Amino acid sequence: MLSVLRVHLPSEIPVVGCEITPYVLLRRPDGTISNDDVPESAPFNGYCIRYKWYRDQSDQKVSVCSVHPTEQATLQCIVCVKEKVPIAKSYHCSPKCFTDAWQHHRSLHEQAKRTVKENGIEEEETFGRFNNSGSGSHNASLSSATITVGSSVLNNGPVPIYSTTVAERNETRIPMGNVHTILTSRVIPAPSPTPRRMIQVNGADAMGHLDVDGRSASSKTFSVLSYNILSDTYATSETYSYCPSWALSWPYRRQNLLREIIGYHADIVCLQEVQNDHFEEFFAPELDKHGYQALFKRRTSEVYSGNPTLVDGCATFFRRDRFSQVKKYEVEFNKAAQSLTDQGIAAGQKRAALTRLIKDNIALIVVLESKFGNHGIDNPGKRRLLCVANTHVNVHHECMDVKLWQVHTLLKGLEKIAISADIPMLVCGDFNTVPGSAPHSLLARGKVDPLHPDLAVDPYGILRLTNKLSHQLPLVSAYSSFARMGGVAPGVEQQRRRMDPATNEPLFTNCTRDFVGTVDYIFYTADSLMVESLLELLDEESLRKDTAIPSPQWSSDHIALLAQFRCKHRTRR
Repeated sequence: MLSVLRVHLPSEIPVVGCEITPYVLLRRPDGTISNDDVPESAPFNGYCIRYKWYRDQSDQKVSVCSVHPTEQATLQCIVCVKEKVPIAKSYHCSPKCFTDAWQHHRSLHEQAKRTVKENGIEEEETFGRFNNSGSGSHNASLSSATITVGSSVLNNGPVPIYSTTVAERNETRIPMGNVHTILTSRVIPAPSPTPRRMIQVNGADAMGHLDVDGRSASSKTFSVLSYNILSDTYATSETYSYCPSWALSWPYRRQNLLREIIGYHADIVCLQEVQNDHFEEFFAPELDKHGYQALFKRRTSEVYSGNPTLVDGCATFFRRDRFSQVKKYEVEFNKAAQSLTDQGIAAGQKRAALTRLIKDNIALIVVLESKFGNHGIDNPGKRRLLCVANTHVNVHHECMDVKLWQVHTLLKGLEKIAISADIPMLVCGDFNTVPGSAPHSLLARGKVDPLHPDLAVDPYGILRLTNKLSHQLPLVSAYSSFARMGGVAPGVEQQRRRMDPATNEPLFTNCTRDFVGTVDYIFYTADSLMVESLLELLDEESLRKDTAIPSPQWSSDHIALLAQFRCKHRTRR
């Protein structure tokens, strides 16, 4: 029969709404050791593994801090109680915690007032799903959970989680072998990321919010989200040792990310570092429930030789009620590298040049047709098309020639689409390049200065083969609008302080313990689109309270970028 050698949990702190799958090491009847699951649906020689959880009722129920869920609450906001804000959000662990969170905590009061005026629309719908258990902090668990492997039953607070047991698969399912029990820490409610506000940048200087249903205020606009969500493959405790293990685990991060993404209610969503299996098993089906159609392009695997389901890629989603798909293009930079070396690299250097160029990076390009109004486009009878490129230029900083070549290759491909279709364009993604670098200059200025220091590294003459490092697309960085906007409103000044005046880009979009800088962008063709509003930037100080990101609040080491656009009159390029 099967026997249990060891039972281990990925985290000792259970979180409401997050599945915990125990790691169970088994000895099979033939003496071999395995950690493969043996579910009741696929028994081994009549035996299977069952997981069960028990709620430890001996622990006293207490309230926990809404900002630091591992801390016990010592004070409660009375205004929250009066305005009927979900009770779990009203608790804080200290006066300093409450003071630090006040700016965004106050928005909960305003949100609650609007909710009442909108006929009682549930707060969870505004901030996304999985915000909390729905029953306040008292019911949000605040007691420990026990897993028993051997013969057991499991309940993680008010949210059921799965449990295991070795049992003989027959009518009575008799438990076999010794009982293995693990006592966890107190179950905590999932932390809620502070809602980020939309800042109007065209025609007004006031701060605004998404509508109650999260949609843009005007049907004549559309919004685009770009977000590197941090692949689970890269989210290791060695790299992000400052992040608690429970907050770094994929079951927790996926729900936190989903809640955040849904809460933005973007019409188009461009995600990077999406694992293949996570796209198929989680993001595609979950976002489908919210009206999104999904597209995915996995990175190629000439360099990577591991499990293909763990390879990450780019995923683009769009609302079916706002857009329909016209055409999809998949760019594989490995193929372009092969073509380049075949045509222009000396025979003795081809292999070395190809090795340098091949990085398994890709881009996903989709042409969409809008289903909403004409929005000022010149010809009412003309199809209202939009081209969206989503990419992740995952190249080490020492290979700047390769990074610049990939960006140039993508832009030249987009140029061909623009000439053939004459449509507005968006270029989104993680380019792993900071403002002022040669790739950024090519994107934002349309050319690279021949004396740019980044051009000094080109051991195989790759850049010389690209003819001219330029393009004709009138691309502008969406977030540079913050630097150009007028007005003296407090919110506007706050955003300006989070911009680099030398580059007109955010001070950072990636914030880890070892690196802080901007590598993510949303570029748009300025002759056909105009920015209406932008998602507010975060300040580094607030993130440093948890050392860096990812953290319990923010589940990626990047921050999301969101821009709202409007089409405008223009002449043909």
